[in-house]
Amino acid sequence: MKNQSKAAAEFAARWKGKGYEKGESQSFWLSLLHDVLGVENPADFVRFEEKVKLDNTSFIDVMIPSTHVMIEQKSLGKDLSKPIKQSDGSFLTPFQQAKRYSSELPYSEIPRWIVTCNFSEFHVYDMEKPHEEAEVILLENLGKEYWRLEFLVDDGKALAQEEFDLSLKAGGIVGELYDTLIGQYHNPSSADTLKSLNILCVRLVFCLYAEDALVFGKKNLFHDYLESVPTTGMRKALQELFGVLDTKPEDRDPYLVDDNPLLAAFPYVNGGLFSDDSVEIPPFNEALRTLLLDKASAGLDWSGISPTIFGAVFESTLNPETRKKEGMHYTSVENIHKLIDPLFLDDLEREFQEICSVPVLVTRDKKLRAFQQKTSSLRFLDPACGSGNFLTETYLSLRRLENRLLGELYGGQTFLGGEGFSPVRVSISQFSGIEINDFAVTVAKTALWIAESQMMLATQDIVQVDMDFLPLKTSARIVEGNALRMDWLSFDSALDVLSAPGHSLFEEQARYGRGYDYIIGNPPFYGARLMTKEQKADMAEVFGRKWKNLGNLDYVCAWYKKAADLMQGTSTRAA
Repeated sequence: MKNQSKAAAEFAARWKGKGYEKGESQSFWLSLLHDVLGVENPADFVRFEEKVKLDNTSFIDVMIPSTHVMIEQKSLGKDLSKPIKQSDGSFLTPFQQAKRYSSELPYSEIPRWIVTCNFSEFHVYDMEKPHEEAEVILLENLGKEYWRLEFLVDDGKALAQEEFDLSLKAGGIVGELYDTLIGQYHNPSSADTLKSLNILCVRLVFCLYAEDALVFGKKNLFHDYLESVPTTGMRKALQELFGVLDTKPEDRDPYLVDDNPLLAAFPYVNGGLFSDDSVEIPPFNEALRTLLLDKASAGLDWSGISPTIFGAVFESTLNPETRKKEGMHYTSVENIHKLIDPLFLDDLEREFQEICSVPVLVTRDKKLRAFQQKTSSLRFLDPACGSGNFLTETYLSLRRLENRLLGELYGGQTFLGGEGFSPVRVSISQFSGIEINDFAVTVAKTALWIAESQMMLATQDIVQVDMDFLPLKTSARIVEGNALRMDWLSFDSALDVLSAPGHSLFEEQARYGRGYDYIIGNPPFYGARLMTKEQKADMAEVFGRKWKNLGNLDYVCAWYKKAADLMQGTSTRAA
């Protein structure tokens, strides 16, 4: 945020040229934690002069238990890379001194991070990467690099748990909305009703998120608009709202602002989410009104949900038997990273760190821009994407990396790219998915839009420029279909030309370049004797032989086979 950048710059100016280890360490760290990093009661958050028993009793300068940080503080002017004589006669650098303290602590208190500081420099050591050099942060640059110290106050676990709990609560509310809405339809069991209900739930969730995340430009705009009409008028009010959200301001009724200023205040969304006017909306009763306005809108802040988790929770509003039949399942964020980190993220991280260590600024910035171009050209496919959690978490990971890159290029400075020009290059249009359930397809697209909105807000804090999320400019290419009966290249928006007949898979790749860089996901597993007749036919189609000749192959093997075929002669990798 801009205020945080300003606070960091003021802190740096206030402490410039100051710093005595014994007399000013505590006030330095208390001020940093409170004024810059926003800790409300820093004295309760941090511990000073913790005893540690070596050959004699020694003291750890600063400990932050909740985030597992140990800080070894030295006076201004002390060289943090040079050994200092210890009380036992040995010579240790400040980092080595802190490591010695760490080795004597109980397992639960061993630091994840060690920081050495001399009031003008912070040397940050990540003990998960014990062989890497320290990251150096200069006090004078804190105004633009304050975000690099966020690990002091948040190791990610507390935030992740908060997002998880909020997403589960939001999912529960969606389930209530689903169950209450379906009772209002004349024919609740028909396929058309269920399709309308699914789309309606997705639209309501988007509006609930958009009003809390200020995507609509004003807090509670959706709530206030619906509250302004009687219960009997809510059905028509939603119909009119969805029409307005799908209409550019210049194409709207010019008298709308006079007739209904609240409705006229909504922006144009685009993206196809509100374009289907055949969606049936049932009449509202008082119970449904209370649920939507009081519990869903006023009772929950949707801006903090995790789109990765929420997409899967949202999908759970489907009938459990349908989920079982179609092999839908939720893969945790932790397990997603067990796949995507070694597949490509670890390599990207190493490359980014190497570029950041280049001492010549002109060369470094040139390499950073080339690296940004590289990450924005990567293309991903999940051919069994469900609610899109693999795609969403991959997008979030790439955008977090890009935001760190933008921090290196623009942190603390206002981005001067001109109106409508964005410093962001990574886009949800790099992500493709195939999913057999129509509701899950819409959920996946919505989860990615929410992820895009959240990352754009984070980027604003770094480049200090307001960035318009609406109208939606990009969309993930996620299609409904049986992935085992589809050409995984032909449906993709960037490769639509490949759908012409007469081109083999490899001829198409040779003619138009690569397809995907990475194929990722968690396809459904079904044992040979548990498959339906249709699933056995899928297997026979993929392997080109009769089902009875496939032995005990699991259903998931068909995805492996199609991925292996697509990878032949290309640089595509899959996991």
